[in-house]
Amino acid sequence: MDATVENKTALKGAEFLVKESAPEEVFTPEDFSEEQLMIKDMADQFISKEVTPLIDRIDKLEEGLMPSLLEKAGEQGLLGASFPEEYGGLGKDFVTATIINEGLGAGHSFSVAMAAHTGIGSLPILYFGTEEQKQKYIPKLATGEMKGAYALTEPDSGSDALGARTTAKLTEDGKYYVLNGQKSWITNSGFADVFTVFAKIDGDKFTAFIVDKGTPGFTLGAEEHKMGIKGSSTRQIYFQDAKVPAENVLGVIGKGHLIAFNILNIGRLKLCAAALGASKKCINTSVQYANTRVQFKQPIANFGAIKHKLAEMAIRTWTSESALFRTAQLIDDKEKELFAAGQPFNEALLGAAEEYAVECAILKVNGSEVLDYVVDEGVQIHGGNGFSDEYVISKAYRDSRINRIFEGTNEINRLLTLDMTLKRAMKGKLDLMNPAMSVMKELMSIPDFGNDDESTFSKEKKMIVNFKKAILMAAGAAAQKLMAKLETEQEILMDIADMAIETFVAESALLRLIKLTNHKGESAAALQTDIVRTFIYDAADRINKSGKDAINAFAEGDEQRMMLLGLKRFTKTEPFNAKDARRRIADRLIADNKYSW
Repeated sequence: MDATVENKTALKGAEFLVKESAPEEVFTPEDFSEEQLMIKDMADQFISKEVTPLIDRIDKLEEGLMPSLLEKAGEQGLLGASFPEEYGGLGKDFVTATIINEGLGAGHSFSVAMAAHTGIGSLPILYFGTEEQKQKYIPKLATGEMKGAYALTEPDSGSDALGARTTAKLTEDGKYYVLNGQKSWITNSGFADVFTVFAKIDGDKFTAFIVDKGTPGFTLGAEEHKMGIKGSSTRQIYFQDAKVPAENVLGVIGKGHLIAFNILNIGRLKLCAAALGASKKCINTSVQYANTRVQFKQPIANFGAIKHKLAEMAIRTWTSESALFRTAQLIDDKEKELFAAGQPFNEALLGAAEEYAVECAILKVNGSEVLDYVVDEGVQIHGGNGFSDEYVISKAYRDSRINRIFEGTNEINRLLTLDMTLKRAMKGKLDLMNPAMSVMKELMSIPDFGNDDESTFSKEKKMIVNFKKAILMAAGAAAQKLMAKLETEQEILMDIADMAIETFVAESALLRLIKLTNHKGESAAALQTDIVRTFIYDAADRINKSGKDAINAFAEGDEQRMMLLGLKRFTKTEPFNAKDARRRIADRLIADNKYSW
């Protein structure tokens, strides 16, 4: 095995904090194969031809419309693309599945129904089902003949999933489990044929069940009236002595949490992919509006304030995309490695997603917040028209808001980002201690302001290295000072998580840029250089603010002063004309009349 492959497989989950990656090791959208580009185009075409013209009808929950669209997507292979061929899928890799999620992400409520069906509605059975369960359900879920839903949340248990109260009791003859309780916010519930339902056996054994539509004692509430994603069927479901065959237990009794939490890792990455697709569409809508809306005798696209908005929308979208496909390939590589080592396909992908659970949590937060920024600025560019239902941007604004709640709230994902990283360090899976001690030693020594690296992006590389030092300094000192109390200091955890999110996205974008420059030349990547330099320039300030807030919350005296000085050093930037960089980016968007990359 050559060194490149060896290094590539060596980057473990959360290890980006303490290891550098070479640009050629990182997968980028510029690396898509011809087949992947064709599949992306097919997904884009499906949204523009089959979904967008029907958006208003979808939002009115026209009976039978959403199921028929899912069936059409299934006929084109868009639902079961990543399912194994033996279960009616196309057997495509994880990166290709991510590309489809991005392509279908611009479909408003349809995107939600599709993602719920192909993700949490199907994957629990595919990954945890018996052979009989998989043969019975997966081929029909792959084609859309059957539609899937997932019932975990209850009125009194959302983020605290294990606090569920729905019960399951085995009948005396051992043939059935009798379910009692209710579930809320169940996507696709109005038309789903099969539900993955979580309940507690004997009051404590948290277990998953496959429940078929039409099971006696299983009923649906009315459709919820929601702020956004109005075309997504969302109902409460009720169990009153519902008899579920004992063979419909999914996975191991008492191990339902493994299904619930493992499926979420994949769902978080896929949500970022869908948000990316929606962000690009929203940029297109906003650029086209800015080019045609005339005020003061000229298109508003000519004004600096509008150019700033358009450029920043593109900057955040391009950098988020860089982090998404970097991670998708890491998961893909790990899955293939585990499969080659003899693990079955389901354990291989779940193991790979668990390995990069920190990165998946980062992507979920970043992708959802990028989309929220993009739709908000999109409405602002539209002015008063953006507040009108006549314009699609108002729908995009409302539909976006749920993404910060779906798949674990962004607060939960921020807490998990640092919690999972520290737990890996405590288990010896990740060496944070030595790098953190090195940073503290560096703070005590005379700073070295020299930089021997004369390469094109040497300054940006050094900034990323310094961002990581800032994180290690803050996280290491907080863990040492607060110890077990740290988990109750959520504000500190979230501040340090924000530093990690900014750094992972910045590094992913820089690696993509360097790879692009190596292959196409500096002039071909000039605008992407503007994107990355502007992002890193701004990220330094954001990291500095989060770091200050964290340090000031737990340190005092000399220790506090030393760390604040260190933070200032690690987030120092050179003068940079971000205004002109943004104008160059915006001018390209305006000339192309769409998102350009």
